[in-house]
Amino acid sequence: MRENVEGVLDKIRPSLIQDGGNVELVDVNDGTVRVRLTGACDGCPMAAMTLKMGIEQILKQEIPEVKEVVAVQEADED
Repeated sequence: MRENVEGVLDKIRPSLIQDGGNVELVDVNDGTVRVRLTGACDGCPMAAMTLKMGIEQILKQEIPEVKEVVAVQEADED
């Protein structure tokens, strides 16, 4: 499943990069995808909307096993 998620994220990345941001896959576990928003996306006021209405929606459409997408910070990785 991780490879499938990475493939979908590769389709999303150009839009994020165009706005100065990016998304990094941290983990996939039991339908929950953990990502880190980087660049301009990190700390952007619209980051939550990008995550839920963009990244999560696309991942759920492409991979029905995805239940949710959550953003993590570097300190949250453990």
